[in-house]
Amino acid sequence: MGMGKSQKNNGFRITKSFRTSMYQSHIINLRMYIELLLHYQGQLSDLEDRIVALANEMEEYKIIQSIPGIGEKIAATIISEIGEIDRFNHPKKLVAFAGVDPSVHSSSKFTATINRMTKRGSSRLRHSLYLSYAA
Repeated sequence: MGMGKSQKNNGFRITKSFRTSMYQSHIINLRMYIELLLHYQGQLSDLEDRIVALANEMEEYKIIQSIPGIGEKIAATIISEIGEIDRFNHPKKLVAFAGVDPSVHSSSKFTATINRMTKRGSSRLRHSLYLSYAA
């Protein structure tokens, strides 16, 4: 049972011209979102270039990149998360800051044989270290 130029939809009449203008508005919105996405991608690319340029001025950046599995972004993340390395007076404190130190479960007569990471500290640093290991 055809209804001509309009179509009945849940008790409402949707005319062909309304449907066409509705689709055109979706196209306009889609174009706007694409332009916005391209703009953000350009800004992100510029920001990444600035980060790499700043990091290249640091000797630590090149040293960290010499470790297999660590590239530009991971090296920059590690440096930014650690900050001033001098604030850690012992390597164990840096390990604890990264949250990769083992947790120790013990009581008077019991000491656990399976110990997991504490996962305290910087989750970004821990994630970067994991990514470098997985690469």
